[in-house]
Amino acid sequence: MDRICKITPLDKSAILASEERWNSIAKPLGSLGLLEEQISKIAGIIGSPDVDLSKRTAVIMCADNGVVCENVTQSPSGVTAVVAKAVADGTSNINIMADCFNVRTMAVDIGMNTDAFGMLRKKTAFGTNNIAVGAAMTEEQAKAAITAGMDIVRDLSEQGVKIIVSGEMGIGNTTSAAAVACVLLDKAPEEITGRGAGLSSEGLKRKISVIKRAIEVNTPKKDNPIDVLSKLGGFDIAGMAGLFLGGAVYRVPVVIDGVISAVSASVAVEICPLCKDFMLASHISEEPASKLLLEKIGLKAPINAGLRLGEGTGAVLLLPMLDAALAVYNSSHSFEKLSIERYTKFIR
Repeated sequence: MDRICKITPLDKSAILASEERWNSIAKPLGSLGLLEEQISKIAGIIGSPDVDLSKRTAVIMCADNGVVCENVTQSPSGVTAVVAKAVADGTSNINIMADCFNVRTMAVDIGMNTDAFGMLRKKTAFGTNNIAVGAAMTEEQAKAAITAGMDIVRDLSEQGVKIIVSGEMGIGNTTSAAAVACVLLDKAPEEITGRGAGLSSEGLKRKISVIKRAIEVNTPKKDNPIDVLSKLGGFDIAGMAGLFLGGAVYRVPVVIDGVISAVSASVAVEICPLCKDFMLASHISEEPASKLLLEKIGLKAPINAGLRLGEGTGAVLLLPMLDAALAVYNSSHSFEKLSIERYTKFIR
């Protein structure tokens, strides 16, 4: 965790150089919107306007949540291991989508109840405790999971990976994520708790009740993100928070997926506000807290398609959009080549 002090601001000269390149292209100024902004942001992260996203990895943090015993999910906890193994075997939803965009997929056991062959083992513990009766984990465990996420970014950076997609798998993790979000956003569970992978109206009421109880029992300290995370979160949330912090330390852009990933990003920003400059938003999830969390961080998402699958599937969809924007960015379709006058930027 001491590495966080090494985080420095974005390279403003690289951002300006990137914006100048965009403005030289024969098109209306800023007409690719958020995609232009994200490419220039990446330039600031890497310290060069020559943006390269050719090597990319989706990191899927897999963990079990003790709160499942409160009957807050449609699926039993054993499904975590089944889907995690599918990710490791290359057959899950994220693998199918990632293969379309030349993205390597990495399955990480950050805290599953079982051991699965073929996964990167970064197990903090065999699942979290039930947050409805006590803390999910110790502060030491939360820090260990965050550190594991940062270590993964370090290793991927050394392997030449240019961009990381965050993802997760863990039955019950929308309950943990909603509990953390309630505290960070200062909202009641009724306002931001969704149906997760699919709950009846009665199931949703039970989920909200469990989240209320978890907050009452644990009395998390809003001004202490590690305290909030350790009392209410999951190992997948902590591991992804480490990815976002690691992205800032090692200057690798990390893409936020859905609401659970956004909770992790929010925890990371609470730990180190500067790290938000190294994140890219991908989509607004169907979960109620998603938009609010991105607004709290200060990021806009280019995709609003009602996605709620998880596993990093929404985040990976940002990459072909960035690839298309980069194709324009690196093209010779410039005002100079076409011998036409540039557009002028007016102040509104």
